[in-house]
Amino acid sequence: MSSTTEREKEAPRPVRRPGDRIFEALSTSAGIMILLTLLGVAVFLTLEGLPGITASADEIGSKTGGKGFFGYVWPLVFGTVWAAVIALVIAVPVAIGVALYISHYAPRRLSSTLGYVIDLLAAVPSVVYGLWGLLFLSRELAPFYQWLTDTFGFIPFFAGNPTGGVSANSILTASLVLAVMVLPIITAICREIFLQTPRLHEEAALALGATRWEMVRLAVFPYARSGIVSASMLGLGRALGETMAVAMVLSASGVVTFNLIGSTNPSTIAANIALQFPEAFGTFTNVLIATGLVLFVITFAANFAARAIVERRKDFSGAN
Repeated sequence: MSSTTEREKEAPRPVRRPGDRIFEALSTSAGIMILLTLLGVAVFLTLEGLPGITASADEIGSKTGGKGFFGYVWPLVFGTVWAAVIALVIAVPVAIGVALYISHYAPRRLSSTLGYVIDLLAAVPSVVYGLWGLLFLSRELAPFYQWLTDTFGFIPFFAGNPTGGVSANSILTASLVLAVMVLPIITAICREIFLQTPRLHEEAALALGATRWEMVRLAVFPYARSGIVSASMLGLGRALGETMAVAMVLSASGVVTFNLIGSTNPSTIAANIALQFPEAFGTFTNVLIATGLVLFVITFAANFAARAIVERRKDFSGAN
């Protein structure tokens, strides 16, 4: 026993090369820089936005319709979350279907090509999506929205007429644009998660007589459940912070309404800042920065929840 202890004490320590030390220092510095940048943004938004939060309705009422800060920001928070949730409801089923087709149904050549095309959608600038939604999608959807109003107008979601009776610059159109924008993110993550399903689980399900769909439902989806949720949350974070596409497509009135195709629509925080900031001055500038702080908190919470789900997935075992 003593000889073993002596040999362990005499064993040479691993030599750390200068390149390893430099790389470790650079990696650590990069991580610290990210944290400091995040902290700096939070401090800036807090210090600059605090005067806007504490401002009275008399000080900012001319710009906020006679409302205080919280009365002004509440419709924006509602519109931001409402548009993002609608986009997720539309995008998640499509993304799961596309990812499943690429990973388990499509021929190898087609799946590779389709995967590249889906990934390229993420590289399209948001202003291009905004132009597409404004000049094409809204015009093409106007007759469909009019049919929804005539047929299902008794439902609050479809009450009222689309904007001007011709265009459809509504919250639903903006959400459709957002759904297309978050589709590549959700699809790419779901595709990788589906491909990581243990091959033995899939083969065991097929050997027991399961069909392809039953194998997917019993072997792939349970394994990928947390990954699907985390992908959806990351897509939610992307949708919450989108600015130009929503600002170009949405005809906002700053109201709180669940109507999807009406002429009065809630705005989003990011789009409102983009539209109002160039002409803002005085305390109203602090109000807009404070709304940015609210958006920062909402986005951070969504991404934090997604990260927590991803961390939980590390402990997942294929035998569970």
